[in-house]
Amino acid sequence: MTGSAAAGHPAITVVIADDHPVVRQGLAVLFEVQDDIALVGQASDGAEAVRLTRELAPDVLLLDLMLPGLDGLGVLAQLRAEGCRTRVLVLTSAGGSARPALAVQAGAAGFLYKDVDPDALVRAIRSVHDGHLVLAPGAAGLVAGRTGRDVRGVGALTSREREVFALLADGQSNREIGRTLGVSEKTVKTHVSAVLAKLGVADRTQAALLAARESGGDR
Repeated sequence: MTGSAAAGHPAITVVIADDHPVVRQGLAVLFEVQDDIALVGQASDGAEAVRLTRELAPDVLLLDLMLPGLDGLGVLAQLRAEGCRTRVLVLTSAGGSARPALAVQAGAAGFLYKDVDPDALVRAIRSVHDGHLVLAPGAAGLVAGRTGRDVRGVGALTSREREVFALLADGQSNREIGRTLGVSEKTVKTHVSAVLAKLGVADRTQAALLAARESGGDR
C-alpha cells in the first residue's frame, strides 16, 4: 500500500484500472506523496478491475474506459449490478461526445480526461470521495445534453447535500446543521459551498428562496 493517512484521518483508498503500465506507475508516484490517498491495487484489464474492487472495496476506483476484455462501461455496469459502493472516477483518453454521459448514466461519479492537471486529479478524487459529481470542463455540457438534464440544480445534489439543503432552508446555521447530522462544522461548510455551486445561487438566502419554490411546486 502506498500513501499515508494524515494524523487522525484514514486515507482515501484507491484502485487504478488502466492497461498502460506507464500510466499506472505515474499515478502511483503521484499518490505516494499525498497524505490522504492510499493506492491499494492496480488492474490492467476490466475483469481484474471488477475483481479487485470487489475484494478490496476501495473508496475510489480510477477507471480507464479503454480496457482489454471488459471495457470501462462494462466494469461500471457490473459493479452497479453488484450494488458496489465504491465511487468510480473515469480517467480516460477515449474520445466521443457520448462517452461522458454514458459513463455517468452507468454509475460513474466523475469523468476526466488524461490531460488533467495532476493537482486537479487529486482534488477530483477527494471530491468524488466526498460524494460530489466531478466532470471535466468539456464533459459537463455533453452530459447535460445527452441525459436531458443539467448537471446543476437540485437534481445534481447528493443525498447528504439534499439533507444540508433542507436544513439550510429551515434557517439552521452551519453549527446547527453539523449537530443535526453529526458532522463537523467544517464538513458542513464544504457541503454548503457545493450546494450553492450546484444550485447556481450566491448565498444561503437565495438557496432558501429556491427551496421554497421547489416546495411550492411539489404541492
